[in-house]
Amino acid sequence: MAKDELFQERVVRVEKPSAHFTLLRNTTGEFLGVSDTNELSVFDYVDDKAIWEKVEGSSAYRHVTTDLQLEAESTDAEDGCYLRHNGSLLGKDGNTANEGDIFSAGHGPGHLPSEYLESFWENGWVCLPSIIAPDTIEELERVSCTGRWEADTYERRIPPLNETAAVAKIITEPVSLWLMRQYMKTHEIRLGHSPGFAILSPDDGKRNVQGWHSDFPYLWGIAGSEAVNRIPVHKVDGLVMGVQRNLCVSEFRSENGATCFKLGSHTLGQGPPIEWVNGNTSRQEGYRETKGIPYSGPDADVIEAPPGSYIVYDSRIWHRAGVNRTEHKRAAMLQAVIPMFIMPFMDTSTPYKNFIHSPLVDELTELEQKELESVMVNKMVGPAGHLAITVDEELTEKIRPS
Repeated sequence: MAKDELFQERVVRVEKPSAHFTLLRNTTGEFLGVSDTNELSVFDYVDDKAIWEKVEGSSAYRHVTTDLQLEAESTDAEDGCYLRHNGSLLGKDGNTANEGDIFSAGHGPGHLPSEYLESFWENGWVCLPSIIAPDTIEELERVSCTGRWEADTYERRIPPLNETAAVAKIITEPVSLWLMRQYMKTHEIRLGHSPGFAILSPDDGKRNVQGWHSDFPYLWGIAGSEAVNRIPVHKVDGLVMGVQRNLCVSEFRSENGATCFKLGSHTLGQGPPIEWVNGNTSRQEGYRETKGIPYSGPDADVIEAPPGSYIVYDSRIWHRAGVNRTEHKRAAMLQAVIPMFIMPFMDTSTPYKNFIHSPLVDELTELEQKELESVMVNKMVGPAGHLAITVDEELTEKIRPS
């Protein structure tokens, strides 16, 4: 690559919203909203029906799409309140009740979910800026040894899911779950692997830089993908077999190694070109020393976003890790998400079982526990009912090459 094209990607900057909407949860974690028939109800998902905003200068909440208003009154519960509609208390199901349920007001999206979905469908990617609350991001920084904790050394002892409940919280973030289910046209979606941190240290000018590729389950441009019968190159149609959901734990900037993309490439039905240097080639020992870094010119794109942002994109989009040209570590949390009919990349049952048998599970609401099971437990449904699928250690040893 010509030197004058180094780090010349087009920058797409997604700014932090000036304000965030509010999500109102009952004691089991369901979301209060207004139904299509204009009735208060609770939902186990978040679309426009469950979006509220605080009315300035009052204790009221306004439903964003219908203008219905609720009055909040304090309780003895931490971060909880009673809600009234036309003077009547609301129960757990959103209907009026003699005894009101305690609702919590939490961090919501900066824009309506329908606006995000429209952008996702149009472009094949969408950014949900600062969708994760700051206290959760701070906890992830602590665990990943970045931000204020970057002097510490991150050791991959156990999956991050089992280190802090913050990981389960971000896995079950409701707006991004709804978007992915809509984009893949199925409610039954799964994690292709247990979420993990991607921590990019300051570049030393010598180490190889990740090559261009598509993500799981396509893995176009990555060695071995054809040998293990991954998704073959094919004409693009309406079937989406994978979405990548990456959390910006740190702020993502071009100079600190934000992911490089070729936006729109999901429509091409093929992997990145050899001349851009794909994942097969860039891993060769000494490649950077002799050939330099993969393509980083003006035909590529970098998405910059504030910490706590989810970048959600069609797994076919070509991309690669950036180069961290700062003095500080940059952290992300990577999540490959697939429809249930795709074989997962790794077994998620062991980290899930360890989590639900730990005290961390008590930090989740009932709905969060339900959603975590939904995306981490692979199921087989047949005459015998619902059966969990996991790894058979004896058979695994039997099929491994000697």
